[in-house]
Amino acid sequence: MTAAPELVYAVPRDVLMGQATWRGVRTANVEEILCRLDRGAFYARPSAEADTTIKQIIPYLVLRDGERVFLMKRTRAGGDARLHDHYSVGVGGHMNPGDESVLVCLAREWREEIAADFVPEFEFFGLLNDDEVDVGRHHLGVVYLADAAGRPVAVRETHKLTGGFAPLEVVRTVYDRMETWSQLVLDALDDRTYAAPTESQG
Repeated sequence: MTAAPELVYAVPRDVLMGQATWRGVRTANVEEILCRLDRGAFYARPSAEADTTIKQIIPYLVLRDGERVFLMKRTRAGGDARLHDHYSVGVGGHMNPGDESVLVCLAREWREEIAADFVPEFEFFGLLNDDEVDVGRHHLGVVYLADAAGRPVAVRETHKLTGGFAPLEVVRTVYDRMETWSQLVLDALDDRTYAAPTESQG
């Protein structure tokens, strides 16, 4: 018997973003888009991954420990072959039935992906969009920051990921092997006064 497909939450692109588009992390003038996050529905993941008229909503957490960043590498056991062997600075994933909000989903992803005896305070950072690559075209990232504050953290799903804290200068040495979203987040973190990317109305 074939297993039922995973259900993932997505919002129609035109409802969520209108005619606006940008590439990168948008940190200003995001309130209107955030207010539209609840106008979506759950879709079978295979069909959602092929439908560019909807945007799957992905909470995306960058975990820091002072000046260090939690850097992970995806193994070939992960569910999305497009991301195999890529480095990432983002903890998170799809919203599924039972996730009443982005933050509820992020807390669940934290427990599933991270081995730690605490849940950090999640600080909203911005909205992440990249329509230039296939993975990004189907997703919108809701980016949060958190600080481990010296507390131990490890990867829980060691068959899918390896990882640990690394200084920023080390993280930047693998920049060219990172998934695009992680590159864009790092670019934004390099300047916390980052303004909203140029918006295209088309």
